[in-house]
Amino acid sequence: MAIKFIALDTDGTLLDSNGQILPSTKKAIKNALNHGIKVALCSGRPIAGLEHFMKEVGIVGPDQYAITLNGAITRTADGKVMTEDLVSNQLYRKMYDYGKKNHIPFNVVSPDSKIITGDHDVDLMVYTQAYENSATLYIREPDELPVNFAVAKGCFVGRADLMDHWESKIRQKFGQDSYVVRADPHFVELLHPNVNKGNGLKELTEKLGIKPAEVMAIGDERNDISMFNFAGTAVCMGNGSEEVKKHADYVTTSNDEDGISNTFKKFL
Repeated sequence: MAIKFIALDTDGTLLDSNGQILPSTKKAIKNALNHGIKVALCSGRPIAGLEHFMKEVGIVGPDQYAITLNGAITRTADGKVMTEDLVSNQLYRKMYDYGKKNHIPFNVVSPDSKIITGDHDVDLMVYTQAYENSATLYIREPDELPVNFAVAKGCFVGRADLMDHWESKIRQKFGQDSYVVRADPHFVELLHPNVNKGNGLKELTEKLGIKPAEVMAIGDERNDISMFNFAGTAVCMGNGSEEVKKHADYVTTSNDEDGISNTFKKFL
């Protein structure tokens, strides 16, 4: 069955190790779009952190899409929300209290891409997160926000060794009520329990009338495994982790070695 929809992870997949899009990747994506294939970025980033990349490769307008925040919100490229699964205010407060009690840097991402932390001594990784996603950073405690304020995801952040220490404890504390994912060595993220990249991809493609067999997913990290399990064709980048490669149908070259272009040439 012909591929009609391609879901592309961003960091480590669309972007090379310098955070840039290779010329071969731009050419491959634009060629696929010109042949009527939909190409959507499927990322842990909020939409503000994806828009400039989308424009760079031609993913624009009401008939192209982005799967953001690990699947919490899917949108058209011109901003219309297609699906949305948010973390409740009650659960957000529990996450905040846990971070404060255990001295773990914590922030949330709002549905409109704001980065919000109650930590007055802001961790460097929170600043980095805001910068990389072109997002505004706010210092607000939960009581300074509306009582019905829901968030797209909560993020415990910091040094890799700090996250290594706390990841299992965070999973034990919040795993029953949320989807917990280690999307990066510096981040442990908590989302609505229905949320993962695979479910976001499923919700969107069902709305578009596209079958799983017509979907190809390309990624490199553990948070990409759920979309690999959904898509008819799963491709791991050569720079991906060994665990993720086990879930792929095919392993391409790395993000510095024309991995996207080589994949498109093989399957399209």
